[in-house]
Amino acid sequence: MDRKSNTMLSFVLGAAVGAAIGYLLASGKADELKEELQETASKIKNEIDKQIERGKELVDEIRNKAEQTFKQS
Repeated sequence: MDRKSNTMLSFVLGAAVGAAIGYLLASGKADELKEELQETASKIKNEIDKQIERGKELVDEIRNKAEQTFKQS
């Protein structure tokens, strides 16, 4: 009985996802969604680039402080 329930649930979920995709493609909202996703991806990439650059700066600061500390010793 449990296996039949899982099979039925999988079928229903698959049909729901298919219907949602069909609606998006038929309504023209797919292009809007694609644009929004591209804008969001671009913002995320820019933020990641900023954080990577900040990380590099922090590593340089730590390296410089370590070098100064060991030179004084």
